[in-house]
Amino acid sequence: MSIEPTLSWYLALAPEIALAILLVAIQVYSRALPSDKQRGVGLMTGWGALIILLLTLGLWFFADEPNGELSRDLGQSLIWGGMIRHDLITLVFRVIFLASLMTTSLVSLDVKRLQAVEFFALLIMATMGFSLMAASADLIMLYIGLEMASISSYILAGFLKNEDRSPEAGMKYFVYGAFATGLMLYGMSLIYGLTGQTNLYVIGSMVVQVPSAADAAGNAALFADVQNINAVLLIAAAMIIVGFGFKISAVPFHFWTPDVYEGSPTPFTAFVSTASKAAGFAVFMRVFTSGMLSFTPGNLGQPGQGSAWWPMLVSMCIITMTIGNFAAIYQRNIKRMLAYSSVAQAGYAMIGLVTLTPDGSGATMFYLLMYAFTNVAAFGVIIVISNVSKSEQMEDFYGLNKRSPYLALVMLFALLSLGGIPPTAGFLGKFFIFRAAVDAGYWWLALIGILNAFVALYYYLGIIKYMYLYDSDQEEVAIPVSRGAWVGLGLSTLGIIYLGVFAGPAFEWTREAAVAFFSLVGVGG
Repeated sequence: MSIEPTLSWYLALAPEIALAILLVAIQVYSRALPSDKQRGVGLMTGWGALIILLLTLGLWFFADEPNGELSRDLGQSLIWGGMIRHDLITLVFRVIFLASLMTTSLVSLDVKRLQAVEFFALLIMATMGFSLMAASADLIMLYIGLEMASISSYILAGFLKNEDRSPEAGMKYFVYGAFATGLMLYGMSLIYGLTGQTNLYVIGSMVVQVPSAADAAGNAALFADVQNINAVLLIAAAMIIVGFGFKISAVPFHFWTPDVYEGSPTPFTAFVSTASKAAGFAVFMRVFTSGMLSFTPGNLGQPGQGSAWWPMLVSMCIITMTIGNFAAIYQRNIKRMLAYSSVAQAGYAMIGLVTLTPDGSGATMFYLLMYAFTNVAAFGVIIVISNVSKSEQMEDFYGLNKRSPYLALVMLFALLSLGGIPPTAGFLGKFFIFRAAVDAGYWWLALIGILNAFVALYYYLGIIKYMYLYDSDQEEVAIPVSRGAWVGLGLSTLGIIYLGVFAGPAFEWTREAAVAFFSLVGVGG
């Protein structure tokens, strides 16, 4: 691990530093604006996020930060005392978070109740927390990033304090989140108590040096110690899975999702369904494939079914897909429907991770990237329509094609992408994940995913039917859309189409990040 600070150390935190500067800037700008012009704060947040996104990609493209080759060298990529891992996976997730912040800020410009500097400041704080979670290589840094993001998210969920549903959503999110975080922290404390270390890679190197139960069978005392270590690791893994499952809305930790999605401000729902989910998967990749828990003691290089917790994750993956899809069928509130859809989407993304292969993890990161654009587009249309209808029921989408053909087209692309229909990004996202599962020998898991995707088409195509085949008694009521909202919706739709037609470079980018990461634990390819 590097000791002397270098320029790379400071460039590694450039996005977070830039977000902190943006956070201060919007508050100064808000004080300079009259009370009826606070919409400009959201505009500044959206364009500021775009500039930071371009800065992040520019540092990688022109300054080679982070460097793909150095990502394979643990000593070079661990910086700031081993707290941060400066690698391509961090870059991929930062792009997802910043894209979510940018598009969410733009599509929320015309929600008058959210035209306050506090709302956008909390969005930026949550983004900083998510980014630190994705970059964490130490349990302490991971927890700091988690709390920074979580506290901001709890407040955002209950931001509309004059409405009954929003404070209820905020309180439910807080109670469930505090419980899940507490269990996760207790699991981390067990790991620390067992090893005396908080760095993920140091812990991983200590775990794999413990003899396997088979090797210790001839020594009763050693065998008992190994069994105890295995038991503690399994309990710790189960507790950490609770925190991870809560973040990504995996069954059985999904109960908060429909109520929080429905009651929260719709722009925050769009943000939490993309950025928070991606952060949860980033935590999973850091913890469960760092070597800390991806191998049982004495079994270095044998991930997957050699780990006692692996069947838990596979079961969670299958149940999450199935329950999410079947529960979504019966929803009449579109936000609740997309909430259960989000649960199912987490199940699809988990398929890539449980393969514990570079192709699988690369496919999951690509899936999360396309999902960020897809879900923001869908919720962006809901925001615009609910500003007029003051509700979020399926009936509000009746005859949308006649009222606003362009909004209907954006929603069409978003729904087709969620359903995995070509030529949208969702089709290739699912294809890459299912192919990775088949290549890893888990063809049965891919088959279950494909069958669930067919079930999901029922409710996605139902909304399309409402938009294009049904008539509305509100056909004469105009649906105003601001220029900023159009830009946000346009960028999201462009992302859906581009990643559906030219997915190769993006997937190779995410796969390169996964290969560099997995090369450190003996399974890179």
